[in-house]
Amino acid sequence: MSNLYLLHKPFKVLSQFSDREGRQTLAHYVDVKDIYPAGRLDYDSEGLLLLSDDGELIHRISHPRHKQPKTYWAQVEGQIDDTALEALRQGIALKDGPTQPAKAHRIDPPTTAPRHPPIDPQRHPSTSWLELTISEGRNRQVRRMTAHVGYPTLRLIRVAIGPWRLDGLAPGEWRKETLHAPRPTNTPPRQQRIAPQKDQRRRPTTKRRKP
Repeated sequence: MSNLYLLHKPFKVLSQFSDREGRQTLAHYVDVKDIYPAGRLDYDSEGLLLLSDDGELIHRISHPRHKQPKTYWAQVEGQIDDTALEALRQGIALKDGPTQPAKAHRIDPPTTAPRHPPIDPQRHPSTSWLELTISEGRNRQVRRMTAHVGYPTLRLIRVAIGPWRLDGLAPGEWRKETLHAPRPTNTPPRQQRIAPQKDQRRRPTTKRRKP
C-alpha cells in the first residue's frame, strides 16, 4: 500500500520543497512529511504534479521507460492551423532529436482558474488552445514543440499523467489516494497494475515556511 498525492501546482511555484532564492515551493501548499515529487513541472507551468512517500512508486511513475502519457492544455500565440497540428502528430526535429508522435487537436478555451498575472491581451491579441498528449518528458518539451511549429506557448497546464487527472482541484489544492500495487517477484515492474482507492482532498495549507 502506498500513498499518492495529486497537487494542482500553481503558476510560478517550484516543484521542490525548499529554495535558497525565496521563491514559492511545494511547502507553501502541501504540509506532509517525507513525500517527494514523481517527476517535475516547470516553474512557469501549472497543473498536475504527483507526489508520494514510496520511492518505488515514484520511480515507476517518473522513469522514461514506463512512458506514462502526459496531457497538457496549451494556450498559444496565434490561431494554430492544421499544418502545425499535423506536424506535432507526426513528430518534429528538435535540437536534442526528433520527438515521438503526439496527440494534438484544437480545443475551445477551457474553464480554468485565473492566472496571476494573466496573459496580456494587448501584447497577445490573438490566442488559441490545443490539447497535446506526449509520452516523453524532455526539458520544456511542449513549449519547444509549439514554438518549433510557429506558435509559442503562453500558458501551459498539465491536466493528466497516465490514469491520474487534475479534475476538481483548484490551484494549490491537493488530494490523497491510497494505492494497492502488488509486487510479485516474477512480474516485471512494467506489468504491475496500480489500483487507486478512495481519495481525500486538501486545500492549500495556511502554514508558510520562511525562505
